[in-house]
Amino acid sequence: MDGVLLLYKPPGMTSHDCVARIRRMLQIKKVGHTGTLDPNVSGVLPICIGKATRIAEFLTGATKTYEGEVTLGIATTTEDSTGEIIAKQKVDRVIPRDEIEAVFRQLTGEVAQTPPMYSAVKVKGKKLYEYARAGIEVERPTRIVTIHELTLLDERDAFAGDIVSFRFRVTCSKGTYIRTLAVMIGERLGYPAHMSDLVRTASGPFSLQDCVTFEQLEQYIESGQLKSILLPIGKALFHLPKYEINDKVAEKVKNGAILPLPAFLQSLEGPVLMISKQREALALYIKHPTKPHLMKPLKVLR
Repeated sequence: MDGVLLLYKPPGMTSHDCVARIRRMLQIKKVGHTGTLDPNVSGVLPICIGKATRIAEFLTGATKTYEGEVTLGIATTTEDSTGEIIAKQKVDRVIPRDEIEAVFRQLTGEVAQTPPMYSAVKVKGKKLYEYARAGIEVERPTRIVTIHELTLLDERDAFAGDIVSFRFRVTCSKGTYIRTLAVMIGERLGYPAHMSDLVRTASGPFSLQDCVTFEQLEQYIESGQLKSILLPIGKALFHLPKYEINDKVAEKVKNGAILPLPAFLQSLEGPVLMISKQREALALYIKHPTKPHLMKPLKVLR
């Protein structure tokens, strides 16, 4: 029982809760998720089962897409709707659409983020939320993340009211805190803000349409059709750069051989997926760390 299960994570469960429930349902220990979703956030959560846990790191780093809502006028301890209110300010002017879109353009590209205190980022071996629950404020590491696309989904031309909310879509790199992005949007508009709703609509190449709910998963298990919804390990990696090789080289790859690095892969930064003429995923290769003209196996899949 090896493969990737594309789960629709419901709100109210942690990613760890989802893993624990699937372990019980499948009666298997080797289960892991590919990137934490906050308990109140729903959406795409790829789950690695069996030998697929070996490739979890290559799915975790994929870009993510979310649809969410920013609410201006209220800030919270957690930067989302679950936290205690720490600031309130009436939105005392009409905010034109152009101004919000200009802020979105400013926040597209590489941006510096400081993760919220209520997050799983570790400082000195402890998670930030552990410090937060103990009432201890610690210095948080600033990180550079990439916002590939940030789009306003609300069709209004102007936004008015004591409290103002609007929806957005964002595609971003691993490690981006959308809660913090909502706060940053508010800061640039001149108001306290928080993220009032969020759904992950895609993780790498996988979208909501590909996912199954826990109820559907139960039905597949009861009918003995679980394998029909498990994505094979190789197919789950097809979003990575690919290098098609002939049968002779394929045999070397299966044995973990070091190979010459083709010219077109010289600029490669991450792993490349080695595939056969039959489009089978055979292994993940990376540049050799000390011999620039060679590449070495990272993981042999077959």
